[in-house]
Amino acid sequence: MKKALIIVDMQNDFVTGCLGTKEAQEVIPKIKEYADDFDGDIYFTMDTHSEDYLDTQEGKRLPVKHCVKDSDGWEIVEQLRDIKAVQTFEKPVFGSRELAEKIAEKAYDEVYLCGVCTGICVLSNAILIKAFDADVRVAVLKELCACVTPDTHKTALDAMATAQIDII
Repeated sequence: MKKALIIVDMQNDFVTGCLGTKEAQEVIPKIKEYADDFDGDIYFTMDTHSEDYLDTQEGKRLPVKHCVKDSDGWEIVEQLRDIKAVQTFEKPVFGSRELAEKIAEKAYDEVYLCGVCTGICVLSNAILIKAFDADVRVAVLKELCACVTPDTHKTALDAMATAQIDII
């Protein structure tokens, strides 16, 4: 069985930086342990913005400059940097079409997602992967994800379950 693990946006700005939460900090050791034991391909995504982020549509709705390419906040958190990833996808928006295309091209049987933010980037990538390959099993590791609040985390998990994404 061919499996992939997607570690979504575990970057300094989302963990300890300007958009960080204690919940995001708490999932780091769980993600590390899961990835170290994972028998399959591992991919990272990285939210990647430029200096003009606040002028973008997203920046006008979320006016917090974050994950500017090559800044400290853009870097993957130190505790996860030694995970051997097949590829890292930089993405200027919530989901990565390139990642979804790669997952479909590789014809994985199962794809697992973890990381932040459950209600934005985890959700977007899970939906995109499912849209590009309706037959792949997509599962979100709920204990290895964090969102802005515990309530938004639960809301996102419920929405993904409705879209035939397994919540485990």
